[in-house]
Amino acid sequence: MAQPTILVAEKLGAGGVSMLEEGSKVEIALGMTPAELLERVSQVDALIIRSGTQVTREVFEAAKGRLKVVGRAGVGIDNVDLAAASEHGCLVVNAPTANTVAAAEHAISLITSLARHVAAADASMKAGRWERNKLVGVSVAGKTLSVFGFGKVGAEVAKRARGLGMTVLTHDPYVTEERARAQGAKLVTFDEALAAGDFLSLHMPLLPSTRHVFNDAAFAKCKKGARLVNVARGAVVDDEAL
Repeated sequence: MAQPTILVAEKLGAGGVSMLEEGSKVEIALGMTPAELLERVSQVDALIIRSGTQVTREVFEAAKGRLKVVGRAGVGIDNVDLAAASEHGCLVVNAPTANTVAAAEHAISLITSLARHVAAADASMKAGRWERNKLVGVSVAGKTLSVFGFGKVGAEVAKRARGLGMTVLTHDPYVTEERARAQGAKLVTFDEALAAGDFLSLHMPLLPSTRHVFNDAAFAKCKKGARLVNVARGAVVDDEAL
C-alpha cells in the first residue's frame, strides 16, 4: 500500500514533521498563495495548517475527492469551510489542548499589563518621560473578572485569576453551573457579566452568533473604565464600537 502524502502548509515543529515522516510522504510548502494551494491539493491525502491558510470550498472542490484529512495545528477551525469538508468526505481535526496553558498565561499577562499600564509606561520611558503618578494603575486583587467562553482556556484563566485574588464570573451558553462552580467561577448571563466585570476576558469561538457580539449595545452595559482583553478571534469585537 502506498504511503499517504501529507502537505504541510504552515510552520510545524521538527519533532512533529519527524513523526509524520515515519509513515507518510511529507511535503512542506510554506507561504503558498491560494492559487498554489488549489493547484497542489489534488495531489495530497492530508493537509496540515495553522490559522493563516484558508481552506475554502474551492479547495475541497479542487482536491477532487483525494483530500481526506485537514489537520489544524491549534484550536480554532474558523478558517476551514466545515460544510464543504463534510460534503466532500474530508475529516477536519484540531489540537484543542495544544496551547491551552500558553493562551491562559498570555491572557493573565495582558490583564495585569492593562491594570498597571505596562505598555504605556514603556512607551513613556522610551520617550524620555517619567510619569509615575499618572501610570500607577490599579490592583487586580479584589476586582471582578468576567470570562466570556468557559472552555479549556477560559477555565485556566479563571484558575489563575483566583490565585491573584479576583472574583470570577463567566458567561457561556454551553457550560453548566456545576462546571463553572467547580472551577471557582459563578455562571451568569451575558448582560450580568458585562455589567459586573472590572476586566473582561474573551475566549469564545468565532461563530455567526458571536461575530461582533461585543458591539455598541454591549459596551454600553459595561462599567465605566472596564478593561477588555481579547484572546479569542478579533471579529468577536466590533472595533469601531470599541
